[in-house]
This record gives sequence, structure tokens and C-alpha cells, in this order.
Amino acid sequence: MERRTYLGALGGASVTGLAGLAGCLDDAMGTVGLGDDSDTVLGSPDQSRGDPSHPIHGEAFPDFSVPDPITEETVSLEDFLDDRALLITFIFTACPDGACPALLTRLRRVQEDAIEEGYEDDIALLAYTFDPERDTADVLAEYGEEQSVDYEADNWHFLRPESYEEGEEWLMEDFGMQIERVEDEDEIADAHDHGGDEDGHDDHEGEDHDDHDHGEYTFTHINLVVLANSQGIVERAYPQAGPQSEHDDLGADIGVIVDDARTVAQNQSED
Repeated sequence: MERRTYLGALGGASVTGLAGLAGCLDDAMGTVGLGDDSDTVLGSPDQSRGDPSHPIHGEAFPDFSVPDPITEETVSLEDFLDDRALLITFIFTACPDGACPALLTRLRRVQEDAIEEGYEDDIALLAYTFDPERDTADVLAEYGEEQSVDYEADNWHFLRPESYEEGEEWLMEDFGMQIERVEDEDEIADAHDHGGDEDGHDDHEGEDHDDHDHGEYTFTHINLVVLANSQGIVERAYPQAGPQSEHDDLGADIGVIVDDARTVAQNQSED
């Protein structure tokens, strides 16, 4: 699928830490855009800002085929077409602040609601790591347990590309999401200094999420959750879905994501 051209230039940006640049990228990428609602369950979102390069309402979700190292199977978009909606986010477990745990919280809350409301078989929850070097099967399994993921519900997948380069290519060229691997020592230290102030994970408020080894590199990335229906059409893109979005007006809070996911999944199951 032809993606939009990215509107900002990473090369000219001054990296002041993961949290700071992530916020800048959110602004550059814009908020939820407006698209065609003819093939969607949800109507067009009320707000739009900018012209994000990632898929938005009414656009096709790009094809993917990525291993799940925990279940030892390859997960692809075709697995869910005509069967399940999908809710996906993008993380790495060595995240130096609370952004990635906050993103997983949103998926986990949908998983809890799906079990309670009986639509667990109608939605898939996907967490895509762009750090396969450190995010091994064991690391991801442990991280999921720390975040209270229910593996027995059989609707959760961690997606781990074979290499960072392979994941970067799909994210940037097919999906249209900008990430950057940061290896400068001063930039890494600055990114770590921003961590720990707000974890965004409601059930573990105040816990230290800096237990994982950050190694000699980190990443800059936007905080994004995307909901697509069982026809592979994006229903919502939720940017800025991180620690500080609980009370924002951009539709990125947990309650809105849960309500939207339930509506899409239950509507499909009734058709």
C-alpha cells in the first residue's frame, strides 16, 4: 500500500530524550485523520490535525507477516480477515519511561473487557516490538506477565521481526511510522533521565519500570495504537496514547479505546 510521505525530518531534529522527541513526532504526525467511512463500523472521527503518514480511518491496514516468538507461529493480516478485528501498538521492553507500559495497558484493558463482555474471540491484540535483538521470546513472555497479559484468552500476540532492519523497513515504508535507533551516549542518558516520572500503567502505579537492561541504544518513536476491523480497514488511529493522555481530548484515553474496540468487534460478530 502506498503510504503518505512523512511530513517531518528526523535528521534536522535535536534529540532531547525519548519522551521529548516522541511528543514532537506526535505533533508532526498529527492526530486522528479523517478518511472514508463507507467500509467502517465507526463513523469519521470528530477531530483531525495534520496529515499523518500512518494509516487512518477508512484506509487499508498494510499487509504483514511477523513471527510470534512465544507461540512459535507466524502471524499475518490474513489470519484476521473476515474473522477478527485487531488492535495493535508498537513497543520495546527496554523503554526508559512509562510510554510502552502505557500502550500495553490500553491493549490489556481491551482484553479484560473482551473477556467480560464475551467478544474475546472477535478481536486480536498485537504488540509489535522494534527491538528484536533484546526482546527475545523469554523477555517478551516475562514482560507480558508483568503487564498482566492473559495468554489463556488466546487473542494476544507479541510480534517480533527477524531483525531490527526488517522491522524498520515495514514500519517506515509500509506502515508509515517513523522510528529511530539512538546510540549516542548523551542522548541515551537524557532519554533515561526522563523515565520513571509517570508510568501510565494504572494497576502498577508508582512501580519502577526501569528493571530491564537498556544496553547501549534506545529508540525514539511515537506512541500509537491502531484499531482495524475484520475487513482490514482502519477504524481509528490513536496517537499520543501514552502516559499523559488519560484526560486529553484526542480520543486516545483508555475508556475511548475500549469502547471503540468493543463496538467494532461486537458489530462484526453480529453481521
